[in-house]
Amino acid sequence: MPENILEMKGIEIQFPGVKALDRVDFFLRAGEVHALLGENGAGKSTLIKCLTGVNHKDAGTILFEGREITPTSPQNAIEMGISTVFQEINLCPNLTVAENIFVGRKEFKKKIINAKAKELMKRFHLDIDVTRPLSNYSTAVQQMVSIARAVNIDSKILILDEPTSSLDENEVQLLFNVMRELKSEGMGIIFITHFLDQIYAISDRMTILRNGRLVGTYDIGEINKLQLVTLMVGKDMENIFDMHPADVDPDAPVMLDADHIGAPGAVSDISLSMKKGELVGFAGLLGSGRTETAEMIFGANRPTSGKLSLKGKTVDVKKPFDAIMAGVAFCPEDRKRDGIVGDLSIRENIMLAVQAKRGFLHPLSRAEQNELADRYIKALSIATPDAEKKIGELSGGNQQKVILARWMATQPDLLILDEPTRGIDVGAKAEIQRLMLEMCKDGVHARRQEGQRAGGPLRRQYPEPHPANHCRGR
Repeated sequence: MPENILEMKGIEIQFPGVKALDRVDFFLRAGEVHALLGENGAGKSTLIKCLTGVNHKDAGTILFEGREITPTSPQNAIEMGISTVFQEINLCPNLTVAENIFVGRKEFKKKIINAKAKELMKRFHLDIDVTRPLSNYSTAVQQMVSIARAVNIDSKILILDEPTSSLDENEVQLLFNVMRELKSEGMGIIFITHFLDQIYAISDRMTILRNGRLVGTYDIGEINKLQLVTLMVGKDMENIFDMHPADVDPDAPVMLDADHIGAPGAVSDISLSMKKGELVGFAGLLGSGRTETAEMIFGANRPTSGKLSLKGKTVDVKKPFDAIMAGVAFCPEDRKRDGIVGDLSIRENIMLAVQAKRGFLHPLSRAEQNELADRYIKALSIATPDAEKKIGELSGGNQQKVILARWMATQPDLLILDEPTRGIDVGAKAEIQRLMLEMCKDGVHARRQEGQRAGGPLRRQYPEPHPANHCRGR
C-alpha cells in the first residue's frame, strides 16, 4: 500500500469561459484528516466533484490505492470506496431516518434496517426514533444522518463538505470523535470547512487553493491562522478580525417590540425590544427556538399569542407577505432550500421580493430590472460575468450576497439574518458583516442569528434602489 491512498496530479477542468482548475495537485494519506481550503470559488467543490465523477477532468490523473481511476458518476465513486457528505443535505425528507441511511443499498426488511440504523446512530450519540420521517428532525440531526449514511458504506475515503455548518459545539465534538475513530481505522478524510478553529482542532494537513490553482500543502503546525487566511485570499488580512460594535443612539426609536408572542409547537412567551440602528445577536443552542422566533416575526409561523409592534404600530403578521409590506426582510438559514431559486438568474432572484411588494399586476420593466440588478451586483461585489448567470452556479458566498441584495432592494426597516455567514469563506464573511454594520448606520435594524458581534467602519457600499420599486426609505 502506497503512503498516499489518493493522488490527484495536474488536474485541469475548463468550463465555458472559465478555467476552474489549473494543474492542481492533491494527495491524501490513509489515516489522516486533510483540510481542503480556499475562498468560495477557489475550486474546492470542483476538485471534489472531479473525484466523485460529477465533473470530468480535461487533463491530469487520479490514482486510488496506486491504480489509476476515472470515476464516471457519484455512484461509481461510492462503489470504488469514495463517499461524500455535501454541505447541502441531499436526503429524502419524506422517508424515515432508517430508510434514508439504507436507501439504494442491499434490500433489508424494515425491522432489520431500523435496528441497524438505531445502532449506527448510537455511534453519533443520537438517541432518536429512526422510524420517524427525516423531516421531523432539525437540520443538525439531518446532517448527522447524512454523515451516518456515508460512514455506513465500506469506504476508504470520506469527503466531508462543510459538515459542521449546522451543528452546535457539542455536536461538532461528537462528529470529531467519530472522525478520529475512522482515522484510527485507516480511513482518509477530506475535510472542507470555513471554521478556522476546527481546521486546527482536527486536521493533520491542509491544502490551499486560490482561483483554481494550488497555493500549497502544509502540515497543520506550519502556518498560523493569519498566515492561512492571507494565503487563502491572496492579500494581507491583518485587519479582518478588527471589528467593533456599532454605535447606537440611546434615544433612537424602537423599531421592533414583541410582547409575549408565541406559536404552537414552536416557541412561547418571547419578549424583546430593538431600537433603530441596532445589530442584535440572538444566541442559543440548536433547537432553542432562534429560527422559530425569526420565522414567527416574519410570518412564516403565525403568532397566536402576544402582541407584535413595528415602529410603534401594532401589526398582525399572518404570512410573510404581511411582514414584507410592514418593512420586514428575512434571509433564511438554508439558502438552497428556502432562499434561492437555483434555475433562475441572479437578476430574477434579486427581483423576487421587490416585485412581490410592488404587486404582480405592475411588473417591473426589463430595463428597470437590469438597472437594479446591476447596481447591487456592483455594490456587493457579486462575482459573476453578468446578471443572467443562474444563481445555482454561484459559490455559496455569492449566493448569500444575492439573497442580501434581494432584501436590501426592498428598503427594509427590520432585517432578520438567520446564519448569514453559514458555509462561506472568511473573506466573504467579513464583507457581509461589514455590510450589516453599514445598514445599521443607515437605520436598518438587523437581527443576526449567530451570536457573534460584527462591526467596524465601512464606507457606503450600496446605492439606493431604483425608485420604480415603490419601496419606502429607511
